Amino acid sequence: MLHGPLSSFEERRRTTVLGAAGWLLAPHAQARAGAAPDDGWPPHAPVPGGVARLSLGPAATRPVARSGDAPVLVLGDAIEWTALVGIPLAARPGEAEITVADTRGGPPRRVAYRIAPKRYVEQRLQVAPGTVDLSPANQARYERERAHLASVMATFTEPLPQFLRMRVPVPGRRSSSFGLRRVFNGQARNPHSGMDIAAPTGTPVHAPLAGRVIDTGDYFFNGNTVWLDHGGGLLTMFCHLSAIDVKPGDALQPGDRFCAVGATGRVTGPHLHWSVMLNRAMVDPALFMGA
Repeated sequence: MLHGPLSSFEERRRTTVLGAAGWLLAPHAQARAGAAPDDGWPPHAPVPGGVARLSLGPAATRPVARSGDAPVLVLGDAIEWTALVGIPLAARPGEAEITVADTRGGPPRRVAYRIAPKRYVEQRLQVAPGTVDLSPANQARYERERAHLASVMATFTEPLPQFLRMRVPVPGRRSSSFGLRRVFNGQARNPHSGMDIAAPTGTPVHAPLAGRVIDTGDYFFNGNTVWLDHGGGLLTMFCHLSAIDVKPGDALQPGDRFCAVGATGRVTGPHLHWSVMLNRAMVDPALFMGA
């Protein structure tokens, strides 16, 4: 039987089955068995750039799930496991699936879900040609950096995060929305894969969640950049920095200062570009911020 997104019927059924004994379970199991209190996870948002929460059913051990060739974050307990699947902005609406390994060595089972359409804002601009097309030297640099960053984005480590609610890393006005697509001189560019927060150069940036620094560098488009690993394929990226106060391997707690807002890389003014990645897909940071 294929499992999928949790329905209200399934929630009521589990409440009935568990009864009073359900309140002896771990906090995340209690949240499902009760009146759906906040569990600290992003909401079910199965759209391009969103997160799908998929029921994997009960199992004695944590299931191993994959979306394509990327491992998927699975949280929960023996009563109910849930896969949290990041959906790429480029994903087409319609049927999608993840696979779950069979612990007995059989073929993996499919867990299907449907990606709903979502329309993001599009902005058309006319600019000087030299600001759109890269020189051969800059193109070569970008290709080298892209190959390195692919290895960074493939990071999947344990322990897994249990609480996923993130604090805003810097106060300020959101100056560019996630998913915004710009068309320069008729040439479409990739949609905006993060949240831009306007703030003066030098404004401290704080860790949104406990994590470990896995990469720092000065990149062509992103300028001074820090990547944090929060476990289970959940990564965050911070770009255009004026200062980096950490190095790879450093551990951070929520709220720790580790860098500062700047205007490095290909930007027109100081701001923080903040991205959230789940199973190698950039997803909307707002989903992890709660109400």
